[in-house]
Amino acid sequence: MGTRLGELVERLGGQLAGDPNIEVSGIAPLSEAGVSHISFLSNSKLRSQAAHSAAAALIVSGADDQSVAATYQGARIVTNNPYVYFARAAQYFAALDDIAPPAGIDPSASVAHGATVHPSAHVGPQVTIEDGAEVGEGAVIDAGCFVGRGASIGPGTHLFANVTFHAKCVIGARGIIHSGAVIGTDGFGFANEGGVYIKIPQTGRVVIGDDVDIGANTTIDRGALADTIIEDGVKLDNQIQIGHNCHIGAHTAMAGCVGVAGSAKIGKYCTFGGAAMVLGHLTIADHVHISSGSMVSRSILEAGQYTGFYPLAKNAEWEKSAAIVRNLASMRDRIRALEKTIKTITEQAQQK
Repeated sequence: MGTRLGELVERLGGQLAGDPNIEVSGIAPLSEAGVSHISFLSNSKLRSQAAHSAAAALIVSGADDQSVAATYQGARIVTNNPYVYFARAAQYFAALDDIAPPAGIDPSASVAHGATVHPSAHVGPQVTIEDGAEVGEGAVIDAGCFVGRGASIGPGTHLFANVTFHAKCVIGARGIIHSGAVIGTDGFGFANEGGVYIKIPQTGRVVIGDDVDIGANTTIDRGALADTIIEDGVKLDNQIQIGHNCHIGAHTAMAGCVGVAGSAKIGKYCTFGGAAMVLGHLTIADHVHISSGSMVSRSILEAGQYTGFYPLAKNAEWEKSAAIVRNLASMRDRIRALEKTIKTITEQAQQK
């Protein structure tokens, strides 16, 4: 299915330069777009590529529009943020071809008598929904999912196949949880008695807000006593670990393999690059950005970009650098002793 450019602009905004009756059937990268596609320019370094694109229309910023228009023959949609416009356009085209799953409960699903499933929700094959659980309006629970006792799935939320959503956990509206994710596992809580670990019951919940995306095989531990909190708009990539009693602020985003230890409190609008690590019981302020592979070992109370890894080098060079680092403390002591000696000699010379 396609749409007219004029209809797209009426729906999404922006300024159209060109024929509003041009039909476009989808969105594609600059290098692959054809005469039925719309494409976008979000990186000014690709202006020359955009100027020679075969796309029927381009989404461009005001800053790029004039230079692109000099050689590009197609229509243009001028907007402040081409990448965001692309995202909304991509959503629109995906919705045109989307086939909504039918409302109702598959005969092979096991739904407890005490569970509540909205008539408009879809419950797929081999799903288990335990007593007291609630599934909201328009929610989609794909094949093989497990929804535990007293859990709550909000309106329009989609659990992809084989998601585990444990007892008493809550997710709000329009959430997405991808396959293999496990929400509400026990946190890693043990007391040590003479070398023997005594398990601490994990009786809190995981409480997730609206418009949260959770990637495949990501795990979020329930709280030990209080709840683990994931606020509105948080985006978690694949294979992330969130420990018990963590609090993740609204609209924070984490790339794959990030690990957050228990009781860490992370602010709003933060970003974490892939494989970043956060130690437990730390506080991170709003608008903090952590580079990939960094280890956060102390609280961060001021917004900004933070990086904590040693630059990559050949192994032999790295070993030399590591040896120098190990000796820095003794080098510092010798330098201080030398400075004292020089100071003493200088003072004696001045007295003469």
